[in-house]
Amino acid sequence: MAAALGGLGLLYGRFRLAAAVAATSSALGPRAPVRGGAAAFPSAGRGYGSEAKEEEELRVRYLDEEHKGIVVLGLNRSHAKNALNKNLLKMMSKAVDALKSDKKVRTVIFRSEVPGIFCAGADLKERAKMHSSEVGSFVSKARATINEMANLPVPTIAAIDGIALGGGLELALACDIRVAASSAKMGLVETKLAIIPGAACRTASPQRHLRLRSAG
Repeated sequence: MAAALGGLGLLYGRFRLAAAVAATSSALGPRAPVRGGAAAFPSAGRGYGSEAKEEEELRVRYLDEEHKGIVVLGLNRSHAKNALNKNLLKMMSKAVDALKSDKKVRTVIFRSEVPGIFCAGADLKERAKMHSSEVGSFVSKARATINEMANLPVPTIAAIDGIALGGGLELALACDIRVAASSAKMGLVETKLAIIPGAACRTASPQRHLRLRSAG
């Protein structure tokens, strides 16, 4: 009975988190009350050109007021369909490392700042320019970053709009909850070439599930 009640509590907690995605969608607009000023974080409905600066490839938003404790990580590489490159992985790893020790964070939402695209996977154009010795370290970094996401001590939500392919889908699978738009298209396309998904995350530790259950 206790186990059943605990399971119901966890399920209820997940429904509340899913509702948080819808509740915060309006808060991500141009008037969103975010730390650092609303002007620093334009609406997700805005298109971004190929001239986007490197420091803008990942946008970290700490919401305030009734959404305080929710952090939104937004992928912002419109010119590359949010493909994962070295710089983006570095920024994601740095952001996740900061979040896991921040006691004020209650929920983390991963989303795209580019309409119609979540993440197209690894940046194959960058990969083609890599020396063979660099490929292994890149894949290891991608795997480590996604595993860090999977083991964050707070609930995580992937808000999927448009395509989520390869490493992009693996990123979404690392989250506790995935909320997808009707336009979402997902796939591990590398399997058509008999290639195992390289950034596949390990199952999160049992201790993390216990923490999430107690929090729910």
